[in-house]
Amino acid sequence: MPKRVLQGVVVSDKQNKTVVVKVERRYTHPLLKKTVRRTKNYHAHDEAGVFKIGDTVWIEESKPISKLKSWVVLEDAPKA
Repeated sequence: MPKRVLQGVVVSDKQNKTVVVKVERRYTHPLLKKTVRRTKNYHAHDEAGVFKIGDTVWIEESKPISKLKSWVVLEDAPKA
């Protein structure tokens, strides 16, 4: 099973080796037929600590690293 890869914006880099990434998803409401935006924050592992607030990053699903972290920031864009 392939790992999920999401794109988002870094909203916090205060923690050591961790960034918080806000990911937005859009979908059509089943009844109203309007496009709805939903956001969710993911804690992602950033070993080098190079990403700062406002950076657009790709995160990839991984095994649990800590209580909140199950995602890793990718250094380069995915091939897909």
